[in-house]
Amino acid sequence: MRLNVLKNTVLLFVFIMISFGCLAKPSTENTKQELSVSLSDSTIVVGANRTQAYIPLLKGKSIGIVANQTSVIFKTDSTYTHVVDSLIQLDVNVTKVFSPEHGFRGTADAGEVVKDGIDTKTKLPIVSLYGANKKPTADQLKNIDLLIFDIQDVGARFYTYISTLHYVMEACAENNIPMLILDRPNPNGRYIDGPILEMEHKSFVGMHPVPIVHGMTIGEYAQMINGQKWLENGVTCELTVIEMEHYTHDKLYHLPIKPSPNLPNDQSINLYPSLCFFEGTNVNAGRGTQTQFQVYGSPFLKNQEYTYTPKSNKGAKHPKHKDKICYGVDLTNEKQLNQINLAYIIKAYHATSNKSEFFNSFFTKLAGSKKLQKQIEGNLTVTEIKQSWKTGLDGYKKMSKKYMLYN
Repeated sequence: MRLNVLKNTVLLFVFIMISFGCLAKPSTENTKQELSVSLSDSTIVVGANRTQAYIPLLKGKSIGIVANQTSVIFKTDSTYTHVVDSLIQLDVNVTKVFSPEHGFRGTADAGEVVKDGIDTKTKLPIVSLYGANKKPTADQLKNIDLLIFDIQDVGARFYTYISTLHYVMEACAENNIPMLILDRPNPNGRYIDGPILEMEHKSFVGMHPVPIVHGMTIGEYAQMINGQKWLENGVTCELTVIEMEHYTHDKLYHLPIKPSPNLPNDQSINLYPSLCFFEGTNVNAGRGTQTQFQVYGSPFLKNQEYTYTPKSNKGAKHPKHKDKICYGVDLTNEKQLNQINLAYIIKAYHATSNKSEFFNSFFTKLAGSKKLQKQIEGNLTVTEIKQSWKTGLDGYKKMSKKYMLYN
C-alpha cells in the first residue's frame, strides 16, 4: 500500500516537472508549429498546465482525449509539450484520440473530410469527428472511462470546435462517460456581438441560439450547453472543468499555436468574426494567400487599390477565385476590434459589379438568420442593423452570465 502511494506521488511530481519545463525536451515537430510562445499575459495558467488538479483523476482509468495541435502544456523556457505525449510518458492509459475539423495535427483544409488513422508518433488510433461522423459512436467510446476535451477555441459561433464539443458531450451523456475539460482563454472573449442564431437555421457552423461572438471559454460554453439543456432529449453530461488561473475576459491573449491553417496570427483571429461572413459570398477572405482573414477581395470588386491572386497553398488547396486577380482591401494593419465590423461586407456588397450573385446559401448559415442578408440588400446602415440585435444580445448576456467562471 505504501509502495503504491509512493509510486503515484513520484509520477505526479514528474508530471509537474514536465509541465514547468524541468524535464521534457520539446519535440522538433511542435516547435516548428510555433508562431511565438510569448503570452500577452504571462501570469495566465491554462487548464492543461494545472496538472496537480487533474492527474489524480486519470489514474487507473482508460482515457480518451479530444485534441489537436493546440492541446499543449506550456513550459517556462517558451516551449511546450503535447498533452497526449505527456500523458503517455507518465503511463496514463490513453487509448484513443478524437480529432476535430482540420485533424489531430491541424493541417487539413476548412471543410476537408478528415479520415480515421493512426498517429505516427504515439501509434494511438485517431477517430475523426469530421469525417464519417461528427458525433462519437457508442462503439468508438467503448472501454473509455473518462474523456478529456482540450482544444483552443477562438470564440466565434461558426468556428466548429464548439459544435464538436456539443456532440462529444452528448455522446458522453448517452454512454455514461464523464468528461474533463482543460480550459483555455478565449482570444475574442472581451466582447459579445452579432445576431442570435434562429434554430431553424441550425447547422454545424451554428448549433445554439447564441450570438456570433459568444464571449465564453470552452469550459464556460460547456456549462451553458448543460445548463440550457441543449443536448438531445435534454440529457446532461457529467462535466469537470479544470479552470485557468489568473485569467479574466478583458485580458489580451496571444495564441502561440495557430488554431487552424487559415488563422495564422492574432490579427486574423481578431478579424475572423467580421470577415467570415465573406465565406457566404463571392468574395475571397484571404484564403490562398499568406494573409488569411486579413484581406478580402474578388474579381468583381473594381476600383480598389489593393490586389492579390489566391493560389493553392497548404491551408487552402482550392481557394475561391484561385489564380484570378482579386481587387479588395488590406486589413493587416487594422486596429484591434472589440465588436463585429459590418462595414467590410456592406462596402463590398455596394462595390461589387455582380450583386445578384454576391450572396450564396451558406451566408444564412453563418449569420444564423435570413435577416442580415435582407438588411444589407435593403441598404440598412450598420447602426440600424446592430440596433436590431440589441434585444437578443441583452437576453443572451443575462442568460449566459450564470455560467461564467471568470470575471
